[in-house]
Amino acid sequence: MGVEGIGASVVRKEDRRFITGKGRYVDDVRLVGMTYAHFVRTPHAHAKVKSIDSAAAMKMPGVIAVLTGSELVADKIGNLICGWAITSKDGSPMKMGAWPAMAPETVRFVGQAVAVVIAESKNEARDAAEAVVVDYEELPAVADIKAAIAPGAPQLHPEAPGNIIYDWHIGDQGATEAAFKSAANVISLDLLNNRLVPNAMEPRAAVADYDTAEEHYTLYTTSQNPHVARLVLSAFYNIAPEHKLRVIAPDVGGGFGSKIYIYPEEMVALWASKKVGRPVKWTGDRSESFLTDAHGRDHVTHAEMAFDKDNKITGLRVKTHANLGAYMSLFSSSVPTYLYATLLSGQYNIPAIYAEVITVYTNTTPVDAYRGAGRPEASYLLERLLETAARQLKVDPAELRRKNFITQFPHQTPVIMAYDIGDFGASLDSAMKAIDYAGFPARKAKAKSDGKLRGIGISCYIEACGIAPSKAVGSLGAGVGLWESAEVRVNPVGTIEVLTGSHSHGQGHETTFCQLISDRLGIPISQIQIVHGDTDKVQFGMGTYGSRSAAVGLTAILKAMEKVEAKAKKIAAHQLEASENDIVIENGEFKVTGTDKSIALPMVALAAYTAHNLPDGMEPGLKETAFYDPTNFTFPAGTYICELEVDSATGKTSFVNFVAADDFGRLINPMIVEGQVHGGLAQGIGQALLEHAVYDSSGQLLTASFMDYTMPRADDLPSFKLSHTTTLCPGNPLGVKGCGEAGAIGSSAAVINAITDAIGSNKLEMPATPDRVWHAIHG
Repeated sequence: MGVEGIGASVVRKEDRRFITGKGRYVDDVRLVGMTYAHFVRTPHAHAKVKSIDSAAAMKMPGVIAVLTGSELVADKIGNLICGWAITSKDGSPMKMGAWPAMAPETVRFVGQAVAVVIAESKNEARDAAEAVVVDYEELPAVADIKAAIAPGAPQLHPEAPGNIIYDWHIGDQGATEAAFKSAANVISLDLLNNRLVPNAMEPRAAVADYDTAEEHYTLYTTSQNPHVARLVLSAFYNIAPEHKLRVIAPDVGGGFGSKIYIYPEEMVALWASKKVGRPVKWTGDRSESFLTDAHGRDHVTHAEMAFDKDNKITGLRVKTHANLGAYMSLFSSSVPTYLYATLLSGQYNIPAIYAEVITVYTNTTPVDAYRGAGRPEASYLLERLLETAARQLKVDPAELRRKNFITQFPHQTPVIMAYDIGDFGASLDSAMKAIDYAGFPARKAKAKSDGKLRGIGISCYIEACGIAPSKAVGSLGAGVGLWESAEVRVNPVGTIEVLTGSHSHGQGHETTFCQLISDRLGIPISQIQIVHGDTDKVQFGMGTYGSRSAAVGLTAILKAMEKVEAKAKKIAAHQLEASENDIVIENGEFKVTGTDKSIALPMVALAAYTAHNLPDGMEPGLKETAFYDPTNFTFPAGTYICELEVDSATGKTSFVNFVAADDFGRLINPMIVEGQVHGGLAQGIGQALLEHAVYDSSGQLLTASFMDYTMPRADDLPSFKLSHTTTLCPGNPLGVKGCGEAGAIGSSAAVINAITDAIGSNKLEMPATPDRVWHAIHG
């Protein structure tokens, strides 16, 4: 390992431009003749659009056009789609309601767009939007799962009777029922997984430019996967043929899953640019983010776990209702099914599992993947169940988990997943040692004498990352493959450009990807440039989500590098009059083993491009591409333990300690990994204690600003103690597993388990606000 190679905590290259204000985000894009868009959004959760009067708006200063949903439909712009097909247990397909980019007839959630104003400035567009008069016929709304599935509930889509999208199941029902019939003990629990708003630092934005002469579109957008955006806009939304559409995702300020999807605003901006003949920019404000960015979570679940007389788990039975909001977002259908139910075995050897998932339409913002996407929901369910079981069975929570850990690998779970490797006991031991688990009873007694309620909570999580292989996910309904691509270009002077289909929006790819090249060639990372986020520069790629960048994207780069190295060794051997098998690469030089003969990388590159003295039959140049499709998911896992105190007089929770012991396989850059874990922990703890998107019964979002939606701040969080155990992933040559979502997956249950331990009551839902905790204590 060099000072900049794999395993080194290299400071992020990209941070120089970010901390000096030199980042280039979508809102920084300025085009000649640019206009500005502002959307007219409905204040109603459910209503008919009777008429739209734009006459007054059109007379206002700077207004160029007011465009409506009816015009959009007339121009045959397609509806937004869901790209993962799920089949109900009766064999029927999921019920996907039509979602136009602007509603021509019916609005189904507060904030849905019905028209857009295009003007010379942002303020002129905003002012004119307020002058657009929309006549609505308000309809009854349903804002939660219970109301939506009640007999006689208002129907959102004619395609979905009873507002049911699909009724899906997984596992062996017969074997599970048998396990429960023979069980010595059955533990049951009802759980709510609270709805969240992603709140990326940078709001969504789009700049669209239609070139009349070339009949070509360019879209600058806040996307995690620009190639997929181009594909969907072309193939399904009828915006433009793929070769006539360029999508650029420049610097993107956070995504957390919410920027995977195609949203109405990008579609409308492209369409409007052609209509008005000028570039169109839209930058969302924070209120629009709350109302229109895809939300996360929102499950209601009843779960039961069966144990034998020795406290070994024999069965798990789960029934979950998942709220998908008013429409099906791009990957929404997969989140409560194949990203949730397939992880219900957790770290445990559970012989029989049966899960039912019913998804429901409501008059709320659409719900899709948010950091962890299904995995946090599964982990929370299991770890709350295990903690509850330990209390009811009167056994130590750590030892109950250890007794049921999977210890032999590979391990086939009853719910599709085949775990390749792991050492769950090692992570548990590491976390218990870090928090001094054995000393907790004494600390609890001391806190009690001081008038405080102290508790400790464990959470042992596992997740599936690097979602793959493509053949497998295709058989499960995915509309795309989930491979990744890379191209490595060695320039004539020896500098290197790496073009990747992955996209960085905070993960540090411009550093970690360079570290792989540095490690292979022994050159400084300053000689390496990472190129991403532009469909005209980079060959087709699948983007970044699901902690796949290293396991899939970086492995694609490795595969391309191996081809480059093989060709470069042939050139070096030819130049040095040596056997190719005797060539090794060290410190930026190609050396002949056992001699002092060598040639530097720049000279090899120059030879490749001058082509004056290449081996017979070799093509000039030094550039290679690769596509990598994994053979299996990767399975990061770990143990989180939280120790805290609760003030019984106020219900306020104060952290004492929080430890995280993770197994991410090989770490490319430990510093960046720790940063990723810190961010995930903040979001998981935020869900446990603070965050909650709340609607009233009429479908109005009551938490539509930071005045009402409580984000975690620095003083809300503990100091984290992080440690790592390592089992190298056998499914990719780098041995990496993924780290970006782990903190958000494992932390919520640890916090709630600790609070319920402290207060002696299990009746507590997230977020555990002081008010809720106080009532749980005092009734």
